[in-house]
Amino acid sequence: MSVVLPVHNGARTIGAALRSILDQRYPGTLEVVVADGMSTDGTREIVQAVAAADTRVRLVDNPQRSTPAGLNAAIRASAGPVVVRCDAHAELPPGYVTRAVAMLGQTGADNVGGVQSAEGIGFVQRAIACAMSSRIGVGDSRFHYGGAPGPVDTVYLGTFRREALERAGLFDETLARNQDYELNHRIRSTGGIVYFDPELRVLYRPRTSLQALWRQYWQYGVWKRRVVRRHPRSLRIRQLAAPVFVVGLAGSAVLALTPVREWALVVPSTYGALLVGATVVQAVRRRDPAVLLFPVAVAIMHLAWGGGFLFGRAPSPQSSRLR
Repeated sequence: MSVVLPVHNGARTIGAALRSILDQRYPGTLEVVVADGMSTDGTREIVQAVAAADTRVRLVDNPQRSTPAGLNAAIRASAGPVVVRCDAHAELPPGYVTRAVAMLGQTGADNVGGVQSAEGIGFVQRAIACAMSSRIGVGDSRFHYGGAPGPVDTVYLGTFRREALERAGLFDETLARNQDYELNHRIRSTGGIVYFDPELRVLYRPRTSLQALWRQYWQYGVWKRRVVRRHPRSLRIRQLAAPVFVVGLAGSAVLALTPVREWALVVPSTYGALLVGATVVQAVRRRDPAVLLFPVAVAIMHLAWGGGFLFGRAPSPQSSRLR
């Protein structure tokens, strides 16, 4: 069994990610292949030190410095019949690998994954984690907050049958973002099953600043449009919510200049009321002062994703480096 992990300048989190993998009590052979995008912050040295102490870890280069290129480099350098994806921002819980592999066998799926359990440490990161775990923030995708097990469009990270990856053609290296959703779409289009298991909860550390959150979600929107152009049938209604909201705000701005300007407040006031209500719910649930920043984080996610989808220009994958 192989665990693949792409990283670029992830010195802050790569150690915890590797420890969570190496601490897995998997009964079979386990190898870890880290594809480094030519990091300059000490990431390579951290991985090399871990590899020197544990022969299960290997480091390969990812000169393209993009997520899909790193994943493919690691997959090609690995040998296991099952490939588990991990990210530098993630930490696998105890028993994750054993359960994921077992679920592949039980369900007959080609890819099994679970919940992206966002947790923050600092004030801003906790607010972002709250936004990324709420329905108003991320819609009805089960991998963000849980739900019933079963076949889905996509999952967080994923545990793949190697034969399914090879049948689908690995990750698309022309996509800097959204490459996981696109790969899962190709797996499903070849008759495979992508299966969601809510018991597979992976700790995810969100961005630590609102500026980084904006860049992340802008890129998500930009690359989602690229995927939709390539695979129109992959689009889901929920994915139009943020673009429609941005169009609605633009329409409100235009209405404000017309004789019917009283209608200009409909969209922003309705959205504001929804945010206030959601913030109250989160405040009761979490009792964390970081919730005060929750509506700002949600609004940034929606505006950035919708704006990127409508107006963003996709750069080369190499210019949208691993983060």
